[in-house]
Amino acid sequence: MVQTAQLGVDDILAKQGVLTPDQLSSIKLEAINSGKQIEQIIEEHQLASPARLASAKAQILGVSYINLEGKAISSEILNFIPEAVARRYRLIPFDRKSDKLFVAMADPLDLQIVQFIEKKSGLFVKPYLAVADDILKAISDQYSQNLTTEVTSALREVTSYNKPKEEADKTEIIHEAPVANIISQLLDYAVKSKASDIHIEPLEDKTRVRYRIDGILHEKVILPRGVHDALVSRIKILSSLKIEEKRLPQDGRFSYTSGKSIFDLRVSTVPTIYGEKVVMRLLPKTSVAPTLMDLGLRGLALKNLENQILRPHGIILICGPTGSGKTTTLYSILTKISTTKVNILTIEDPVEYQIPGANQIQANPQIGLTFAAALRSFLRQDPNIMLVGEIRDSETADLAIQAALTGHEVFSTLHTNTASGSLPRLLDMGMEPFLLASSINAVVGQRILRKICSHCKTTYTPPPEIVENIRKNLGNLMKEGNQISLYKGVGCAECGNSGYSGRVGIFEVLVVSPKIMRLILGRSSASEMEAEAVIEGMVTLKQDGYMKVLEGVTTLEEVLRVAED
Repeated sequence: MVQTAQLGVDDILAKQGVLTPDQLSSIKLEAINSGKQIEQIIEEHQLASPARLASAKAQILGVSYINLEGKAISSEILNFIPEAVARRYRLIPFDRKSDKLFVAMADPLDLQIVQFIEKKSGLFVKPYLAVADDILKAISDQYSQNLTTEVTSALREVTSYNKPKEEADKTEIIHEAPVANIISQLLDYAVKSKASDIHIEPLEDKTRVRYRIDGILHEKVILPRGVHDALVSRIKILSSLKIEEKRLPQDGRFSYTSGKSIFDLRVSTVPTIYGEKVVMRLLPKTSVAPTLMDLGLRGLALKNLENQILRPHGIILICGPTGSGKTTTLYSILTKISTTKVNILTIEDPVEYQIPGANQIQANPQIGLTFAAALRSFLRQDPNIMLVGEIRDSETADLAIQAALTGHEVFSTLHTNTASGSLPRLLDMGMEPFLLASSINAVVGQRILRKICSHCKTTYTPPPEIVENIRKNLGNLMKEGNQISLYKGVGCAECGNSGYSGRVGIFEVLVVSPKIMRLILGRSSASEMEAEAVIEGMVTLKQDGYMKVLEGVTTLEEVLRVAED
């Protein structure tokens, strides 16, 4: 302990491998010559991140360090310290255990403030060191989003209804201001942060609200457990679901207006051991499907796909795991080819975007309106183009192939990891190889990854092993040249300190050429089909991702996260 106390921040960072011996010597020399503080020198030269610097400083001071990024704080905890006090003294309470209140502070050794908080809260304060900018950001995020006043009012109202009363009375509270206000603010934040989904999850002692932003879930709000049932009931009323049914999953939808934007919200509830979990998906009503180039398709992949789209018959499959943007790609294609000269019929579950000129049908298995049943009826509707939301079974696959062979163009999706993997999957479903080879025109494999934030984008030189890895994966696609520079986002207010803002797709387009047809007829493996497609010029998912890394669109970490085998 004595030895650690004698060390400086620079020494600790050097022991952790953050600073090299040369950098350590240079910092000490500059401190002697300039009279500057060592921390100031490290900050000026950006030799360590603020988090690393704060963590090292915490060791010197003998206190714990807390990283506030992505941490949701309960409104009950925030109530102990008013926002004005938190902002003035750069501190924020983040947890409580028994008689202890855990507080993140820019200066955890300020005993006057610690005593002041203890007197006001009636709790023993355990101070933690946090980065000052992180504290201010947490204050802005948490106090505005934790709906402190609304939650307190809602809890008071809900508690008063714990006594047995008429069902009509219980329903009235769900329409009243506090609960409705919480829902409105949760939805407004989702719109503001461009979230695609809101998860309201009951836990043992609290309710957690998470937002899916750019494909990643972020915990943003913690609510008291007592308000959960009222929130769920309010959402059920808005979605025309059965309030009293809590044992079975339910699905519904409602519309929400935020500013000038109108959103369709798809609502799903499922029973968990602690209560009902709700997921709401936000679908902008006014949103127009992006173009294929906007999605991230370009070069030979874009040209090949556009050529196949223009063919009057055959199947084009879009493949990828759940949440990889398959439906959006289908909508982009249909928007491109929708004219008054063609009859387009779609069967979807659910209908997410409205395509001008297309006849879109919502699947409803409960009344027998399945993908297969709809496909049968489509053939009597004189169609040119048909879209089937997903090929889930051999019956749907067989009908899609028959439709393609009788002169129709069919678009659909399939859950496989790669484009080449879809063909063996269909063979496994019992499709005849000669029918498959004759009907499939092309298969698109895709993933979605986050784009680097344009406001805080910086460049850096990667280590030699990373450069070698990129060259190995890209092969002839990479031009031999000078030193490679890569890009990353350092984090700013615009991107919520994540370094990412927006999303882009990476794609591989496998065209069923005569050689690929022969491989299908021979029931070859996915790897053999992919190898042949690469020989014929197909750019793989990972290669497309690496090319976008070199262009500064995304980071290497993102590509490896979504496209690594």
